[in-house]
Amino acid sequence: MNPRSGRLTGLMFVVTLSVTLVAALSIQARATYNAQVTADEPQYLITALSLGEDFDLDISDELEAGQFRDFHEVNLNPQTIALDDAGLKISPHDPLLPLLLAIPMKLGGWELAKAALSLIAGITAAATLWLAVRRFNVGTSTAACVVTALFCASPLTSYGSQVYPAMPAALCVVLGVAGITSTSSKPWSWIAVAMMVCLPWLGIKYVPLAAVLAIFLIWNKKSLRDPTLNLQLFALVLSAVIYLVVHHRIYGSWTVYATGDHFVNSEWVVVGNSPNYAGRTRRLLGLIVDRRFGIAAWTPTYLMLPLVITRTVRRRDEHWQLVMSLCAVCWGIATWVALTMHGWWWSGRQIVPILPLVVILLAAAVDNNRRAFQAVILTSLLGTISWLWLVFETSTGRHTLIVDFERTTNPWYRLWSVLLPDHQVMSAADHFLTAIWSAALIVGCWWVWNRVSPKSESQSATKSGASDNTL
Repeated sequence: MNPRSGRLTGLMFVVTLSVTLVAALSIQARATYNAQVTADEPQYLITALSLGEDFDLDISDELEAGQFRDFHEVNLNPQTIALDDAGLKISPHDPLLPLLLAIPMKLGGWELAKAALSLIAGITAAATLWLAVRRFNVGTSTAACVVTALFCASPLTSYGSQVYPAMPAALCVVLGVAGITSTSSKPWSWIAVAMMVCLPWLGIKYVPLAAVLAIFLIWNKKSLRDPTLNLQLFALVLSAVIYLVVHHRIYGSWTVYATGDHFVNSEWVVVGNSPNYAGRTRRLLGLIVDRRFGIAAWTPTYLMLPLVITRTVRRRDEHWQLVMSLCAVCWGIATWVALTMHGWWWSGRQIVPILPLVVILLAAAVDNNRRAFQAVILTSLLGTISWLWLVFETSTGRHTLIVDFERTTNPWYRLWSVLLPDHQVMSAADHFLTAIWSAALIVGCWWVWNRVSPKSESQSATKSGASDNTL
């Protein structure tokens, strides 16, 4: 093992440990005043319990026995109806996350299940560090600092303990990109195929991400004339058929929503009865700057997101088409397909799967700029402080993570949030603030576009070749 690889391996271990510990600090944080976890979280946990104890998805016996009381003290909305005369009940959520949590849930209950998610967050951070250094040519020290800082800040650390499939999906995306961007190691492409198979089983909303990965796999494989392409395509088609057959057999239709009590008339109501797509368009900006549910409201570093995307496209950095496609698809789903961005959850839930890629772009942008690097670390630290401040407040019973988190006494958030629009209210002042932020980010992107020059083809070829020499 050469010194560089040994150093990277050591840093990956440190990053895994650091991110896991920070994420685990919020395991005991209460979601609401009447429940330890809320919304879809208890559904995943009780399904995991059923898989761990009964080896099936039927949660009717767990509901009848009240086995959810440990993590949801009040009565639980089962989100489903009896599916046959025997009272079969299956939660309308894809089963891979409960399957991942089944053993921890059986051995240590909801605390160990959340701890397992914290470990997944740590592993995702380490994989992101590896991807940044090996595939995107970011300096090791810069990548380690930026990845650690942003994975210890909201929303990446938030979903390191909240029971949703967002963080496992992020890990799938990171490993999928690592597999597709490899040009010398055949096992990597099979890892990418495995991640494409896993994503739909975490949630149907991740199917478009799997599709993007599949398109780029085909594109890259054809250019390399790889003889394994046909076999991998067959594996993907077969997995898609199995996915549809299993869902139709277990859930009664092509998606899990068919078992949901909110979707008895149509499972497609999950995207809304009469979607106002023009109104949803404001989420393009709101996902970043909304006062409560914008990711920059809690971690100001993400204000740089449009700028680094502009820089990446302008420079045509390594693998920019793949990264931009994944980001665009995920952001588009969060904007126009998701029922709401102001849900009964923490901010950024719909876009967490592509945030590790954003972290890599940020690290690449500040790699040779000391002041920009310091700004990223400082603003990320504000995100960590804001999250841990709220976590501490939940331990005192003053606030919760879901119901009233915007009432936090954190002085930074109290001051900063005044400058952000509230897209749930959309008063005249909120419209004005939205216009100001839109103009500021557009001007910032225009400035970046005119200041940055595209990479020369020789530069790109040299760096790309160097990055794949070391695995």
